[in-house]
Amino acid sequence: MSEKIRRISEGILEGVGGKENLQSITHCMTRVRVTLRDYGKYDKGKLENSFGVMGVVESNEQIQIIVGPSTATKVTKTLGEITGIEEDTLELGNAAAVKQQVTTKYKAPFSDLLKKIANIFIPLIPAFIGSGLIMGINNIVKKFELISNANIVGLLGIFAAAVFSYMAIMVGVNAAKEFGGSPAIGGLMAGILISPGLADIILFEKNLVPGRGGIIAVLLVVIFASFVERKFRELVPESLELIITPVLTILISGFVAVVVLQPIGGVISDVIGAAVTGAIENGGALIGAALAGTFLPLVMTGLHQGLTPIHADLLAKTGVNTLLPILAMAGCGQVGAAIAVYVKTKNIKIKKTIASALPVGILGIGEPLIYGVTLPLGKPFLGACIGGAAGGAVIAIFNVGSISMGLSGLPLATLIQSSQILLYLIGVLSAYAVGFAATYFLGFKDPENYDV
Repeated sequence: MSEKIRRISEGILEGVGGKENLQSITHCMTRVRVTLRDYGKYDKGKLENSFGVMGVVESNEQIQIIVGPSTATKVTKTLGEITGIEEDTLELGNAAAVKQQVTTKYKAPFSDLLKKIANIFIPLIPAFIGSGLIMGINNIVKKFELISNANIVGLLGIFAAAVFSYMAIMVGVNAAKEFGGSPAIGGLMAGILISPGLADIILFEKNLVPGRGGIIAVLLVVIFASFVERKFRELVPESLELIITPVLTILISGFVAVVVLQPIGGVISDVIGAAVTGAIENGGALIGAALAGTFLPLVMTGLHQGLTPIHADLLAKTGVNTLLPILAMAGCGQVGAAIAVYVKTKNIKIKKTIASALPVGILGIGEPLIYGVTLPLGKPFLGACIGGAAGGAVIAIFNVGSISMGLSGLPLATLIQSSQILLYLIGVLSAYAVGFAATYFLGFKDPENYDV
């Protein structure tokens, strides 16, 4: 192991009360996550000030130690070797954990439910990113006629559109997993909602509309179907469960879906879509500033996870998401704030923390900067919010939209509509600049601890 990893690991063990006090060790992309046998031996102050630690977050009984990308994996492996904890108890990094930015102190009501909803979409992020990038490439290819072969262009279009065409089914499968239903039945219920055959069915003197309610309707229906399925599992004898449970679940949930839940989902989807697009288009800079400026506090409470299905629904209905580029400015404002802290601070440890966390912050992973720099220092967090508000105002004025989701920060430029990429970059630079200026002039109390 490297000297750096050894020092970080040893410092963590001292802070948590020794290797004998560790009960479990896991990690995500940026954090080492531990549970302890005796929390009385845990010294948070010592842990926060140990070498290589950017911050410490306490969530329920789990202690999350922020050490940065790639480092978390190496430190977790080293701790496992030192403590003798079996390798199979170490949790490999996953995207869902990266999104977990909630502390016990700031946890908001319903955040657990919203976390479950967000987990439905997180496994789909690679598909969103890949398809979005292919869509952008294909748009450039068609615009400038770079490829003359119509078959290749057509295939690229299929590759790009498939995730959006069948998003409902994938969401249905994942929703059933999260809410205790069978993934196959979850996908089936979503398939019912988008079936072209619905257009031939007349209920209450109106033709049903395939896809009505979009992702919102899918969530409502699959959550209900999972509830029904769980109840039948409890009531039906085990010898008959395999036959009776799926049949009754599909029949009951199917009728409730098309008669009640899909129309309700349609109303909710229409209201949310109109509210978001209308607010951005009519409110302009003011709405953009408000959305981006308040997003970081929203992240701290966990309520930001409720926006995930809205992003997906906007894409499914219109093909363009005007909300995501605005919210991405919050992270950009934080980058500017962190640079200002780096310029002003005399604390060597803070400088090193920023130097290691800033590159991933620029790439859209803001967790190390939030908990390692701006939030602990106080005023820089406010400066980051002000920078985000400035960038959000610019993005809203230009009505910039993305063609997919899954990226943030500077990389999101690759998913922006080709004609608006430069406008998005102007928003990014605005957030950087204002975040820097606001933090620089607000100032902050520079910690006296100069330990490396």
